[in-house]
Amino acid sequence: MDYSYEQNLMNRGFQFVCGIDEAGRGPLAGPLVAGAVILDEKKNDFFSLINDSKLLNKNRRQAAFDLILKNAKCWAVGVVTNFEIDKHGLAFANKIAMKRAWKHLALKPNYILSDYMAKVYFETSFELIVDGDKKILSVASASIVAKVIRDRMMDAFARVYPQYGFERHKGYGTKEHLSKIRECGLCPIHRRTFEPIKAKLF
Repeated sequence: MDYSYEQNLMNRGFQFVCGIDEAGRGPLAGPLVAGAVILDEKKNDFFSLINDSKLLNKNRRQAAFDLILKNAKCWAVGVVTNFEIDKHGLAFANKIAMKRAWKHLALKPNYILSDYMAKVYFETSFELIVDGDKKILSVASASIVAKVIRDRMMDAFARVYPQYGFERHKGYGTKEHLSKIRECGLCPIHRRTFEPIKAKLF
């Protein structure tokens, strides 16, 4: 993975190329978080450390996160709560999160690269790329930002609802989490209309 995809777009006149990706589609609890990143091609010493967030361990992901925040031209996140996921459905909530991340950027991108799964459409030039977080440096950077921010949010929720072990599983449907739901019931951050919860517990 390198910066050539973005560089080709910049050579075509797109000055600010933004990658967008999300974290938290699959959990049974907590928010969905989208990250948006415009990298700086002049501050590229750390680009080799960037990869799809799911392929990095916690320490490497945190190191990459710190470097992205320090060196990117700008970055932002968009958060959608579990209540909004219940209200709008996961697919639409995904689009809301990405739109929020895009609108919070200090610099407005003139080209957006996003993972194809979200199928979200922007009011500027954009491209949806299958497995974009594994192929495109900016999208992988966004996946790291989204993942680290969401994990920190779940760590904070773990202090509010310590009985569920959110600091360990981050809201995903592990055996521990499912056991705690059966024991304690749902807490305010669980996705009540989420199909995996209904299928596994009810």
